[in-house]
Amino acid sequence: MRDVIEEIWSTIRHNKLRTSLTGFSVAWGIFMLIFLLGAGNGLINGITSNNDQFLNNSMEIGGGMTSQAYKGLKEGRMITLNDKDVSTTKRKYGHYVETVGEEYRESGVTVTNGENYLSTSLLGVYPNESQINKIKMICGRFINDIDQNDKRKVLVVSKDQAKELEPEDFTSLMGKFVKVGNFSFQVIGIYSDDESDMNAGIYTPFSTLRIMYGLGNKTENIVFSFHGLNTQKENKDFEKQYKSSLNANHDVAPDDEDAVWIWNRFTQNLQMNMGMAMVRTALWIVGIFTLLSGIVGVSNIMLISVKERTREFGIRKAIGAKPRSILRLIMIESIIITTFFGYIGMLLGIAANQYMNATIGQQTMDLGFGPKIHTFLNPTVGINVCIEATLLMIIAGTIAGLIPARRAAKVRPIEALRAE
Repeated sequence: MRDVIEEIWSTIRHNKLRTSLTGFSVAWGIFMLIFLLGAGNGLINGITSNNDQFLNNSMEIGGGMTSQAYKGLKEGRMITLNDKDVSTTKRKYGHYVETVGEEYRESGVTVTNGENYLSTSLLGVYPNESQINKIKMICGRFINDIDQNDKRKVLVVSKDQAKELEPEDFTSLMGKFVKVGNFSFQVIGIYSDDESDMNAGIYTPFSTLRIMYGLGNKTENIVFSFHGLNTQKENKDFEKQYKSSLNANHDVAPDDEDAVWIWNRFTQNLQMNMGMAMVRTALWIVGIFTLLSGIVGVSNIMLISVKERTREFGIRKAIGAKPRSILRLIMIESIIITTFFGYIGMLLGIAANQYMNATIGQQTMDLGFGPKIHTFLNPTVGINVCIEATLLMIIAGTIAGLIPARRAAKVRPIEALRAE
């Protein structure tokens, strides 16, 4: 075996260009497959992380602007939701709706703790807010039903906000009373910030905020979780009926689509999953064709290699070399070249993905409205995929080398010696 290795090494040294071209085909195929899959996974992970901020089977509803004249009222009216809309949601659609809550945001609120203060938004919410928007508590608790029913002056702040109010030890803010404007509130919980800035405000019971700012029966948004709507068609039919019911509460045309807006996280998730499946399929198709191009490159160069060495093989057979020894020589050469350069391509692909992860893998994009979104997140490929792709190239390269090897083993010595 040592003699065979030395002979292959000698052949490689004397045919550097041919070996380099073969190796480049192999390394490029592996590299592109790993790089493309990594980029695709980064895109998919970014989209998935944005969706993971919310409960999938939930909706958020808010008032918009009418687009049609109706019952003597002109178009262009601003619609503000109220308690009647909440009652309609519970009463008429209770067979779908699980938990219902309301939201109202008051911006530019100053919160003071001794000499420390911050300006932020005060969000009046129901207890189901933590479930629907997946708020993760670090310490303490979130708003509960007793807080809501008793209109308690309590706050749940983010970790960053707690650090501003208590720079030395943010956890010491727990249980303390702070000033919200002219009112005294007790901090009952601290939640984890997320990179999307979705949870950017301080939470308080909706009932407390409504009294503080004299909102009467008004609300900004209605949020609820639901069940029993399992397809896109069922959700679209529900949205149509639900909008019509809320429109009727505000003397709006039943078919006016702009008076009330609905953010359905379930249908959004379905569409995202379909899009991600298409992206994943496209990436695998491109990657497989890239691998195939590498395999074809290996096969062509091995054919050229055998043709160039036809006279050599004839001499070998003329002095007693058996066909299987020639077959083994070419096969081992193909395996060594494919394995070595396949490994290099795998390492380069992993390095490229790690670089991409370090540069753009954690970036977010601000669309100018709503939360920031991840564009790429963890654009890497599992080591199992890297190894499997490399093994596939090695096997394919071996098979590609088998065809010219069999041809070389069968050539008659007299014909080989005549070859130029």
